[in-house]
Amino acid sequence: MSNKSNPSLNLQSLNGRTILVTRAVGQSDQFSQQLRQRGANVIELPALEIKPPSDWEPLDQQLDRISSFDWLILTSANAVDFFLRRLIAKGYSTQALSSLKIAVVGRKTALQLEAHGLTADFIPPKFISDSLIEHFPNRDRLAGTQILYPCLENDRRDLLITELSKLGAIVLDRPAYRSACPETIPTEALNAFKQKVDVVTFASPKTARCFSYLLEQAQDALGEEPQHILKEVAIASIGPLTSSTCQTLFGRVDIQPQEYSLNGLTSALVKWVQSSRLSH
Repeated sequence: MSNKSNPSLNLQSLNGRTILVTRAVGQSDQFSQQLRQRGANVIELPALEIKPPSDWEPLDQQLDRISSFDWLILTSANAVDFFLRRLIAKGYSTQALSSLKIAVVGRKTALQLEAHGLTADFIPPKFISDSLIEHFPNRDRLAGTQILYPCLENDRRDLLITELSKLGAIVLDRPAYRSACPETIPTEALNAFKQKVDVVTFASPKTARCFSYLLEQAQDALGEEPQHILKEVAIASIGPLTSSTCQTLFGRVDIQPQEYSLNGLTSALVKWVQSSRLSH
């Protein structure tokens, strides 16, 4: 297949564009690499710090009876890592999950699970929680089904819990990790804004909120208010939930992929650059 027939493979398709990647600390490497391979100048701005939950006890209580659950739901790579690390720290092995079925949201989450030697039993067709609810296996036979949902502290997916509970499932959501905003923007990112940033990317609502907070903190250093700083910068969001937050914070979303994944976001950025070139 030629590069012309698949623009996402064109190694210079993002050439000359400066893209700010807002991701959790240590989690931007793969996405940034994809963008650099296509010629982009990538500036990384870690907008989230991922940490253990403030209290392990609520999850630990469920780990001690893990075999009583029918399903385990993991909606992010972070959920996979922190849940399995805690399982091992408690003296269990992944064999303790052999009687459960595992549902994940997103290909990256599934790959992270595979890195631990486990395979997802269900991945919804769209990489969002709504799709998991809509396509959950045996929806008409969920009465009494026990589901463990290790989640982000203070960020419950109420719709997921509510809708599965309506179908008769017993959903226990327990914090497995938490996220916090860093206090300052790295110097490299500050300097990039003083020159020219073409696009800023967001892969979760929390990264958008933390980025907005960091931009306000850096207002004096940048010499402009956030809305002026972002006036000529395209806002790229990974999917609907993140887009909703971006609309609230920034008043717009310029780029959103059809496939809600980092690969999809890369392709959407390529298409956006190509269409902007054609319009000029």
